[in-house]
Amino acid sequence: MEEIQSQSDNYRSSSSSASSPASRVPSSNFFYLRKPGSLRQPISFEDSPEWEDTDVDVRVDDGGDSIHVATTPASPSLSKLNSGSLPSPHLPEGAVIPRKIAGASVAWRDLTVTIKGKRKYSDKVIKSSNGYALPGTMTVIMGPAKSGKSTLLRAIAGRLHPSARVYGEVFVNGRTSHMAYGSYGYVERETTLIGSLTVREFLYYSALLQLPGFFCQKKSVVEDAIHAMSLGDHANKLIGGHCYMKGLPSGERRLVSIARELVMRPRILFIDEPLYHLDSVSALLMMVTLKRLASTGCTLILTIYQSSTEVFGLFDRICLLSNGNTLFFGETLACLQHFSNAGFPCPIMQSPSDHFLRAINTEFDRIIAMCKNWQDDNGDFSSVNMDTAVAIRTLEATYKSSADAASVETTILKLTEKEGPALKSKGKASNATRVAVLTWRSLLVVSREWKHYWLHLILYILLTLCIGTVLSGLGHSLSSVATRVAAIFVFVSFCSLLSIARVPALLKEIKVYACEESNQHSSTLVFLLAQFLSSIPFLFLISISSSLVFYFLVGLEDQFSLLMYFVLNFFMTLLVNEGIMLVVTTLWQDVFCSVMTLLCIHVVMMLSAGYFRIRNALPGPVWMYPMSYIAFHTYSIQGLLENEYLGTLFAVGQVRTISGFQALQNVYNISLDNTSKWNNLLVLFLMAVGYRIFVFILLCFFIGRKVSVLKSFKCNRVTTNTS
Repeated sequence: MEEIQSQSDNYRSSSSSASSPASRVPSSNFFYLRKPGSLRQPISFEDSPEWEDTDVDVRVDDGGDSIHVATTPASPSLSKLNSGSLPSPHLPEGAVIPRKIAGASVAWRDLTVTIKGKRKYSDKVIKSSNGYALPGTMTVIMGPAKSGKSTLLRAIAGRLHPSARVYGEVFVNGRTSHMAYGSYGYVERETTLIGSLTVREFLYYSALLQLPGFFCQKKSVVEDAIHAMSLGDHANKLIGGHCYMKGLPSGERRLVSIARELVMRPRILFIDEPLYHLDSVSALLMMVTLKRLASTGCTLILTIYQSSTEVFGLFDRICLLSNGNTLFFGETLACLQHFSNAGFPCPIMQSPSDHFLRAINTEFDRIIAMCKNWQDDNGDFSSVNMDTAVAIRTLEATYKSSADAASVETTILKLTEKEGPALKSKGKASNATRVAVLTWRSLLVVSREWKHYWLHLILYILLTLCIGTVLSGLGHSLSSVATRVAAIFVFVSFCSLLSIARVPALLKEIKVYACEESNQHSSTLVFLLAQFLSSIPFLFLISISSSLVFYFLVGLEDQFSLLMYFVLNFFMTLLVNEGIMLVVTTLWQDVFCSVMTLLCIHVVMMLSAGYFRIRNALPGPVWMYPMSYIAFHTYSIQGLLENEYLGTLFAVGQVRTISGFQALQNVYNISLDNTSKWNNLLVLFLMAVGYRIFVFILLCFFIGRKVSVLKSFKCNRVTTNTS
């Protein structure tokens, strides 16, 4: 400790001398030293704060539904903070107060998380963390980038990747059992919303996916969530914009993602970076809204990278992390006292969170080195001797020996000495209901997303008009056979290529699915069934409109049964093509890579489809086997040609005639069997199903399981071992 203390005297920090204008260092010298012996009282929100210990009394009612927490403020400073020393916006008159929520206590003891390959020097991402969160309070996990904030939040919520090893214990109401479905909510840092729906529609569909019961019973739940997140003025606005209509700002979009979890009325709410990509005003409004939500009794646990002074004053407790180490856990203003005790008081003109992160963020070492080199080159100022690692060790050692750490252990002991009520599941919507809801929601999105769907339909019609007009007036003579085969090949191949324009829409659907699946709002089978059912009307509309234009312009056989087969064959081709796009998009999760891969796949399939070279004449390895059998173009074109030419005769001279099969021998391989075209249609159907089964496997075992959802803490937890 003496060595650490001696080294920490050289720490480059905001000096306490900043409280005296006469002794302030000029602003041009941003980094300056803390002089030995200059330790003063920390500069908080008052001139002369007094600090006392916090007394927490936790009482669990027998057979009750909640945990009552009585707290004595840590100091008069904290009392003034809670009573308005840091003023927060008042609720407008007539505002709807959200209904009370029975919260739950959460405590974690000696929590250690190891993830292989996550860190450069150690697999330990979180190291022996202790802390708790109480009903009606907002507990914030703060730290610089890559300090382990999100990992700790996931570990507490039981949502770590299965490859992660968790040591220690997590208690909910004094129990080590898992949190049941619906008893908690988790909001990711980046969530995908459906921009073509209004806020009310989006939350209503989310409620239908999450809650059991009748549709009419969920309207009140949605309205409660809207009022809880102060979204009443935006309830009927589109989320992400539609056509020429402007969407919601980023702050309101973030509130919508939180409101989606509130429809279940969870007792515990985990939010990863609620201020992500928000400006200062939006951040303050967000935290005031969350503070009001916490006042209803909900237990809030958040991660935050940085905050303003006003936002900082809204926190109840802070868990400060650096490189997985807990540097402090306790009341907000007590953290200022902790830094002061360690020798790093907060200057009067600096935000507390900025000061904390400035002291423990190792990235500042690089900035210091750059500034030092620049100062040395210009002969300006003296060299600076600052080591953030020393500051981190000092703060950690000070915290371990402080009364704050002892108070945390005492509180955890009180929270876990008696088991409270277990969190119960509120039930789920049935899979049939979820399929129906997702299908209807997708159809509604299709009807509004003109950029991805209706424009796509127009492009299909324009393409078939171009092909049909260029290849029109062929007649039915023997000389027109080769040109007609070329027309069918171009129709199938180019329309399949045009389908690649749907990649952005499919990628968005997969991202929405991943977001909903992570919270068990949906499942892989439900998503694929709903996606398949909702795509049928749109693809059939494309197939029948494009087929009619092409069929009559090119002048194919004028029979209704043959026309219906043509439409059905092209419809199956589009289903197969969409299955391939789902596979590629699921694998890449990127628009550019998916489009490039699909272009390559289509070109290879077109080369092996038997048009450029008859299928029997293709080279055996690769092109004949397996490419010509994998390419859906082969079965689509062959079926359409058999539909057109089997049973037809062509005159050769005035006496002799040849069949359509003989006329195609030198142009394309078809079968003499009259049922062959139906076999080709069956192969296309099996391909459409097979590709979706492949997508199901990918989503289940490779893509969709990025987080471990609702696993028991007993299963996730491993008895703590000494390293």
